[in-house]
Amino acid sequence: MVAGIQSLRGYRQMGVTTRLVLGMSILLLLVVVVGLISLSLGPVDIPISHVAWIALSAIGIDVPEFGRTEQLVIDQIRLPRIVVGAAVGMALGVAGATMQGLFRNPMADPGIIGVSAGGALGAVVAIAAGLAGLFFLALPVFAFVGALGAALLVYGIAVVGGHFSMATLLLAGVAVNAFLGAIVSAIIIVLPDNEALREILFWLAGGLDSRSWEHVRIAGPLILGSAAVLLLLARDLNLLMLGDDEARSMGVRVGLTRVTMLLAASLATGAAVAVSGTIAFVGLVVPHTLRLILGPDNRVLIPMSALGGAAFVILADTVARTVIQPAEFRVGILTAFVGAPFFILLLIKNKRQVYSL
Repeated sequence: MVAGIQSLRGYRQMGVTTRLVLGMSILLLLVVVVGLISLSLGPVDIPISHVAWIALSAIGIDVPEFGRTEQLVIDQIRLPRIVVGAAVGMALGVAGATMQGLFRNPMADPGIIGVSAGGALGAVVAIAAGLAGLFFLALPVFAFVGALGAALLVYGIAVVGGHFSMATLLLAGVAVNAFLGAIVSAIIIVLPDNEALREILFWLAGGLDSRSWEHVRIAGPLILGSAAVLLLLARDLNLLMLGDDEARSMGVRVGLTRVTMLLAASLATGAAVAVSGTIAFVGLVVPHTLRLILGPDNRVLIPMSALGGAAFVILADTVARTVIQPAEFRVGILTAFVGAPFFILLLIKNKRQVYSL
């Protein structure tokens, strides 16, 4: 225990570049290992060696023979699902780290300004209106539009009168979340179609079933672009956490930086919600856990949260689709089952301030 604490202190005393290289190497290895295991498990069990051969053959390396069925299962079913899961975890991880820094509150998460509720409403409208059955991309498109619309509505409320306030933004987020949640509940109550109702409940529970390369092309660029913006602004976020006056004295354009980070985090969350539904606790638990381990420097925390979130969602999805075969558990339910008790344990064990830079 003492050795572990000393190792952690030694890690925090390293330079930013050293910490990034070491930490991201470990987490990237974790993502690869979890991904390989996920590719091998399912109704059709595929040995990990065959998974590796298929991956190597894709880049032109000669490998032993493997089954064509195995290649199709991996290329068309499991791999796009895993890539979507990694992208969703990355989006929720970086958005959660950003929101916790902006609000200076470890309880903040990506849905705090109504993004998840807006995405849920958009998806529910698409399903209830029958559009999801007519065009398979209608659901993610409606969910994304709803998520972004909710974020813009909350921000618009916060700047009414020409003066922006983080406290007003938070309160507006609570109100919009409640209002949009009420609309979703009303639609569910009056919807006469049991099949549509079942589809809505499945989507609200969050999952990665039937994800394809089209979903990767929809969400991937938005998530990667948003994550890149947040990473570039990580130093400014460190300064914002010290206070607006201190940040201005260090040359940070406080208003523009804050708005840019809020929009980027909302865009990433909206893209994630659009292709996965509501997956709870990833954006809350992953950044908070990594902050307790690695410290609050966002130059390290944001990229580490991206990889940590990716590994967490891939692992959760792997368990969700294998634990009750041939049926599937919902990823959002599983992350809530695991995340809520774990987070409570963290709160009990770490009753201390974690934002001192």
